[in-house]
Amino acid sequence: MLELTAAVGYQQIVVEVGGIPVRLRTTNSDFRRMLENRYQGFIGAHRRAELDFRIDLAGSKADELSDDVQVTRSSGQWSLTRGDFHAEWDPESSSGSICQSANPYSIDSVLRIVHTLALAKEGGFLVHASSVVRKSRAYLFVGPSGAGKTTMVGMAPSDVTILTDEISYVRNDGSGYTAFGTPFVGDLGKIGTNVSARIASLYLLAKGPENRIEPIATAEAVRSVLSNVLFFAEDQELVRSVFRSVCDFVGQVPTRRLTFFPDCRVWDMIG
Repeated sequence: MLELTAAVGYQQIVVEVGGIPVRLRTTNSDFRRMLENRYQGFIGAHRRAELDFRIDLAGSKADELSDDVQVTRSSGQWSLTRGDFHAEWDPESSSGSICQSANPYSIDSVLRIVHTLALAKEGGFLVHASSVVRKSRAYLFVGPSGAGKTTMVGMAPSDVTILTDEISYVRNDGSGYTAFGTPFVGDLGKIGTNVSARIASLYLLAKGPENRIEPIATAEAVRSVLSNVLFFAEDQELVRSVFRSVCDFVGQVPTRRLTFFPDCRVWDMIG
């Protein structure tokens, strides 16, 4: 854990996602306020953090935003690059720097990538999935764009707590898998709730004329989850770690296909 005194001129906040506090430092007051609004509910009062990043702002052009991201490692240090940001992270010191344009999408992307790297070695991962907590148990809904991830949580009844409608955060504590709320919003535009729960089931979504749940083969479940896992690093060791994590996850967490008609009655089958 890091315990640092803020550098002269730098203002800081600590964003805690998945139980990992990350200190973000900036000299720009407006940007700090944007971060506070962006990550409301996930801001901690920690003086101690597991990761620490200095953020320097640079000008940007509209066409700099893209999906083309490069994540590479050299001499133990990670480099994260996209048109709108460049970040360096040293896992040994747990610190790094980010040069980015003054928009929330850049820091969102950097945090997601850094979390995927941190999780890979401990059996966790981020996955394109909406997730909720119901009766103290978490449920994940996985599928490609248009499969119904946002639709499912948008129809959720009042006894359901939404963790995310976009990126689910999965950690293995050694005795099972837990899902955490995230601030990474999707089409619903609603930030997740900063709570966690043990995962009871994962559903692979498909839209159809009726609601039904069907078992699926283990190999299909692994392929489907892997195809939705977020991981950008060009690193064979960590890629193998993520593959092993998904196989272990599918072996422990019931994974089924949920075909549903966009009607709130589908929730009678969940939990």
